[in-house]
Amino acid sequence: QVQLVESGGGTVQTGGSLRLSCVASGPIWDIDYMGWYRQGPGRQREVVAEITGNTATNYADFVQGRFTISQDTDKFALHLQMNSLKPEDTGNYSCNFNVKLRSYWRSVWGQGTQVTVSS
Repeated sequence: QVQLVESGGGTVQTGGSLRLSCVASGPIWDIDYMGWYRQGPGRQREVVAEITGNTATNYADFVQGRFTISQDTDKFALHLQMNSLKPEDTGNYSCNFNVKLRSYWRSVWGQGTQVTVSS
């Protein structure tokens, strides 16, 4: 069974930084999509940043150059370096991978890690 575990969340002041990590475990043969999502208070879940095909990166407009997504393909790990954090970045951040399990593909979500930015 494939599991994703996030870490690195916490509480910071406006302008602070956090580095989120997501590590996958289980019988993974391949991964073709890795993404970070967030859900703020009273809001729907939205994509923050993603890597498709292990090469192409995409960021949401609100990132505005403040965040950097990266991956460790050898370790099936995904990271999100977040700088210049704002109160509106507060939310539960979760990762999503599309993984190959021997003969089929499956989308897997982590439980999430809370990020709180105080003003």
